[in-house]
Formats: sequence, structure tokens, C-alpha cells
Amino acid sequence: MTTQSPFHPGERAVQARVGVRDQAEQLGQRMIRDFMPDEHREFYANLPYLLVGSVDDSGQPWASMLFGRPGFVSSPDAKSLEVAAKPTFGDPLADNLLADARLGFLGIDYATRRRNRLSGRVRDVQGTGFTVDVEQAFGNCPRFIQKRVVEVTDRVDQAGAALPVTDMNSLNERAREIIAAADHFFIATDYSADDGDRSQGADVSHRGGKPGFVRIDSDSWLTFPDFRGNNHYNTLGNLELNPRAGLLFPDFDTGDLLYVAARAEITWNGKSVDNFHGAKQLVHFDIESVRLVAGAMPVNFRFEAYSPFLKKTGDWEAAA
Repeated sequence: MTTQSPFHPGERAVQARVGVRDQAEQLGQRMIRDFMPDEHREFYANLPYLLVGSVDDSGQPWASMLFGRPGFVSSPDAKSLEVAAKPTFGDPLADNLLADARLGFLGIDYATRRRNRLSGRVRDVQGTGFTVDVEQAFGNCPRFIQKRVVEVTDRVDQAGAALPVTDMNSLNERAREIIAAADHFFIATDYSADDGDRSQGADVSHRGGKPGFVRIDSDSWLTFPDFRGNNHYNTLGNLELNPRAGLLFPDFDTGDLLYVAARAEITWNGKSVDNFHGAKQLVHFDIESVRLVAGAMPVNFRFEAYSPFLKKTGDWEAAA
């Protein structure tokens, strides 16, 4: 056990707010390491995709998805992660992938519902990819991950090929369609005080629920119920200190990727939260910009089953 907390001030504040501060600290001291265990290194090496959280030069976080044949992510040692892939066309990560940038990573295996998290600093960027020095690594629970079978297509070898890109200031009909059907999305957040604390930096996380769990209140306002996970509160801890967020909605039927830049507001308690069974908070997003990249995913995902944990959650119709 280390003497330095693995959580930054925002994470600790949220843990205290919801009454899990001591429990989270004890768990974090055991789980959160400054290196990757061998099983994590093997896990990442078997994935054909990798989620990445980055921050652009304006401070806006973005959630991204990299693709490659299994083995495109490797780990020469427990403190290093090598990624042999370029961002797909239109991905904001292309401009954010710079030496010394702090990135967050999420490896998620839809077939087994297993996921692991990692954060680190970019050591160098090469023509075919980049290398990261690991700062934090830990596992996540399988809750709310829907089971899918994954198949890599030959398009994975042409990740930089041009694709149709639509930029918007708010949601259009196609964007609303993707969000309304989503049974999960990814959220990137960031808190950086530039004091060398390894608990800071960009983060990317998974949020799942029944299709429609992200409510479209208007073309510029979304709300979703945030269900309890591992009590780390990495995402909400970042939002406590920096409300900017980047959302990524994958459409597995078409391969489209929908990127959303927003500012978050959190409803911590009250009737609106209590009426939604299973939610601990409601998170609202004030949308600032939207990007839709058509056919961006060179990997096919076939749905198999919803997470059994969804039975314990409510829905907006019941909440109303």
C-alpha cells in the first residue's frame, strides 16, 4: 500500500459526498497500480479496438476509438504500452496525439464483459503509432456491458481512408437516431493541475443502460442516469473540477461514430434522481459541438445479450 492517494481532489470530494470515501481509498490502494499486471498486458494484446480519452488545445476532452488486428496493442514491459494504429479519418485524436500528452485508455471485451483502465503519458509518436508510459492501471467491473461478438474486417488496414464527416452545433436527425438507440456510450473527461500527480489527466469510461437510457431533452441537451460502479468516481471526480466532457456513441449497425463535445451538470439527489430506480445521480450535457463520421468502424459487432444488471435499473417511462 502506498501513502499517496491514487485519487485526486475531485475524486475524493465526490467519494465523500456519496459516502464511500474510506471504502474507495482502501480499494484504490489495493487495485490501482503504476504498472500493468501480466493479465492486463495480455488482455490489451488480444483486442482489435481500444478506447482513448484525449484533450485538444482548447481543453476539450474527446473520446476516441482506435482499431487494428489483435496484437496492434502490445506491452514490451509492465510500464509501457505500444499502440500500432492511427486514428480513423475525422477522429479528433489525430490532432491531440502529441509527445507528453496525458491520455486515458479503456480496454473492453464485449464477448466476456471484461474491461481494464489505464492512464499514461505519451513518450513518443511514430508514423505507425505511439508509445505510452503507464501512470495508473486498474480493472473495472463488468456491469452494464452488453455482450457482443466482434469480427475484424479487411477495412481495418485502411484506417486513414477518407470518410464522410458532418460537423454540427447541435444534434441533427441522424445524431438523435444514434443516441436514442444507444445501449451504451463512452465519456472522456479531464482534470490536470500540472503538479505531477499521476492521478490526474485524461480519462475515458463506459456508461451503459437500456436502449434510450440517454434522454434527448432537446437538440442541445441530454440527460442520463448514472448507475453505481466501482465507487472510484473517476468520471464524476473530473467533472467536479472540470465540467467539459467528450461523448462517443458508436452505431454498431452502420459503423458510424458520433462525437459530442459538451459541458456537464450533475443532479446529485432529489425526487428526479429517486424516481429513476438504480440511479445514484443524473448527469446532464449541454452540447457545444457534434461530429458524425460515417462508416468509421472497420470492425463488426453482433449483439448477443444485454447485461443482467440492467434488470435492476429503471427507465424514463417508469420514472415519469
